[in-house]
Amino acid sequence: MILFSVASLTPAALIALATLSGGGWALALLAYMAVFVPLLDLLVAGVTPPAEAEEFPAANALSVALALAHFAGLALAVWALSGPMLTLLEKVALFAGAGLWFGQVSNSNAHELIHRGGRALHRLGVAVYVSLLFGHHASAHVLVHHVRVATPDDPNSARLGEGFYRFALRAWIGSFRDGRRAETARMARAGRSMWRHPYLVYIGGALATCAIAIAIGGVGGLLALLCLAGYAQMQLLMSDYVQHYGLSRVPRADGKPEPVGDRHSWNSPHWYSSALMLNAPRHSDHHARPARPYPALELTDGPQLPRSLPVMAVLALWPRKWRQVMDRRVAQLSAHSES
Repeated sequence: MILFSVASLTPAALIALATLSGGGWALALLAYMAVFVPLLDLLVAGVTPPAEAEEFPAANALSVALALAHFAGLALAVWALSGPMLTLLEKVALFAGAGLWFGQVSNSNAHELIHRGGRALHRLGVAVYVSLLFGHHASAHVLVHHVRVATPDDPNSARLGEGFYRFALRAWIGSFRDGRRAETARMARAGRSMWRHPYLVYIGGALATCAIAIAIGGVGGLLALLCLAGYAQMQLLMSDYVQHYGLSRVPRADGKPEPVGDRHSWNSPHWYSSALMLNAPRHSDHHARPARPYPALELTDGPQLPRSLPVMAVLALWPRKWRQVMDRRVAQLSAHSES
């Protein structure tokens, strides 16, 4: 757990220092997220083994700490970006560095929390997503993505040849729509009042978050929140795009897709970015065992990305180059599966 804690909490401390002290701390934050992490992945080879069961309570404690750090860091970032304390260069570095942390760590941690069995932990994960104006992901990810992954019916599974920008629009709209439908159907089956619909919480929470941002920094605070939230949302969609690009489940004789297997997710063995993102790059094992805590996730024999997940997410911004790198790998996997 030490590696997970150091990798994920260090940027949170740098966000606090950057917002309160300015100076070189904002540049240090950006350097950590954009240079230090990929450099360690590149220079130091290694795969962290799955943790023993006794570490799981500590894993929950770290997730709670990261969620609390997220709320504090988001408020501080909104305050600093909307105020006069920092120079323009410091604000640019803070926005980029903090946005990377919200996108790579806060999203990964919220994802972990919504899969936990305890109601309190689940609600904490929902609250993190709501603060990033992305509350519907808590429903769509569990009720839609995990059910339909690697099929044409999943809005968050990228198709072969589909560019990221087209995917992002389709995934955002589709996940919001399909998540709402899934929640509505579930509530109808349970006979629950629609006034308790989770989407009311997501929308109301988003409006409350915007109101808090205005209270912190006025119109500038709201603009800072919207930009940070949009930045974090795009990174989550990048992860979905990269981790399922071009992979599909074969329909069976009854028309239903084959069970989800290791070959339906792209994985990354890179040790430090995996620790930073709470083993989110070990994606095949997560889809096979969604309730498994992140320290126990294993690196399976599923498809492997040529670079770390954050690096591949950057590559996805250039669709032509992305297809040059990934389409042949998808073709090789398809040929191997058919043989």
